[in-house]
Amino acid sequence: MTNLQQTDFSKWYLQTIQQAELMSYSEVRGCIVFRPDGFEIWEHIQAQVNAYLKQEKIRNVYFPMLIPKAYFMKEAEHVAGFAPELPWVTEVGTEKLAAPYALRPTSETTIGHSFKDWIKSYRDLPLEINQWANVFRWEKKTLPFLRTSEFLWHEGHTAHATEADARKRTRSVLDFYVTLLQDFLAIPVYAGRKTPSERFAGAVDTYSVEAMMQDGKAVQAGTSHYLGTKFAEAFDIQYLNQDNHLTNVHTTSWAVSTRLIGALIMVHGDEQGLVLPPKVAPTQVVLIPVGKWQQQPEILQQLATIQTELAATGLRVRLDDTDNTPGFKFNAWEQKGAALRIECGPRDLAQHQVMLKARDAHDKVAVPLAGLTTTVQTELATMQARLFTKAQARYHAHEHLNIDTLAQLKAYLTTCQKTHQIPGFILIGWDGSEETEQIIKAETGFTTRNIPFDPPVKKTIDLVSGKPAQYSVWIARAY
Repeated sequence: MTNLQQTDFSKWYLQTIQQAELMSYSEVRGCIVFRPDGFEIWEHIQAQVNAYLKQEKIRNVYFPMLIPKAYFMKEAEHVAGFAPELPWVTEVGTEKLAAPYALRPTSETTIGHSFKDWIKSYRDLPLEINQWANVFRWEKKTLPFLRTSEFLWHEGHTAHATEADARKRTRSVLDFYVTLLQDFLAIPVYAGRKTPSERFAGAVDTYSVEAMMQDGKAVQAGTSHYLGTKFAEAFDIQYLNQDNHLTNVHTTSWAVSTRLIGALIMVHGDEQGLVLPPKVAPTQVVLIPVGKWQQQPEILQQLATIQTELAATGLRVRLDDTDNTPGFKFNAWEQKGAALRIECGPRDLAQHQVMLKARDAHDKVAVPLAGLTTTVQTELATMQARLFTKAQARYHAHEHLNIDTLAQLKAYLTTCQKTHQIPGFILIGWDGSEETEQIIKAETGFTTRNIPFDPPVKKTIDLVSGKPAQYSVWIARAY
């Protein structure tokens, strides 16, 4: 049987998210409808981010979706970076607006305008807020969850008295993103600093966490930006310091978005459909009666008791008592990524047991009813760790550290094409020039992902020029 995931990864991805009922297509170009399971995944991610925000005493706010054009004009690099993607509102009914409004692509400009009014003294600093919002970027090529014209995200914005304080916040957020991706979503990441050509428009430094999909392509899973005083200068955000001098603040911004849902699917999914880490799965346990259960009410009663006991511990449990066949139910819940399946039939009832199967396991096992709650909790924790370990092993299998020239890279890609091998991530030496990046992109389709904080090896020679390398950089093809 043909493995669609290996032969046509994009087709497998689109088929998987639709069969799992995570989304529907919208009539609006490049936009999707989040169905309940798709949005619930986002809600679980939101809960993790909000817990971090509360721990750090960062409060949530909300700003208007429409941003005056004049705001964008104040920071030239920023507006230049987003101009090709900006949708504009120019009229209401039959009335032309005196000045157009952009649909929010990000909020540095409008928040900077408010920070100017909110910050007067050193006593007002640090000022740290977060916004949950939808944003618009009119993408030329879209892919559900990963790249859409409208998407959901959180965006944090902070203002600090010193560069050191601002950089500390930038890095602490990135550290949280590493934890969010690896511990909660079971997605290994490469953390590091973006090259100047890849950093956020208007930033001094951009840091990112990059994830590798099963087809070897990269997804930028989260970013944290040190903005320096650029936006402070553009919007006149100053404070009176303790020496009674007006001083520019140092600002940061950072975000993760619903593209994490796409990354989850691409990192963990298999030929049968979704494989979701238990911590984020909308359905952690599904209970299914089997055999002639409709002739024995005790079976359904037993499963209802199990549901109550598991739910009391905070687990997300569903009981499927529909009249579909067990085989149909098994397939449907595997497509949806339910983490654990528990079956109970006449024989199980008689033997005081149930059959348990983890979504990522091949076989089901008999487990006693006594201590079932503890067994389920252990199985879920084991599956969470197993998914991370499996993804990490795949990463290492597709990392390449011994390609040192452009000729070697091209030869390697030719081999990949002939043998259907996944190119993956390649660590190269980089002389720091944008010219080198452009040559690599033009001739191979690879882009720089980030400069890792702790590269596995230190590269000494630039891939293109042969000059001494200033940095070791991960490159890959990307979504």
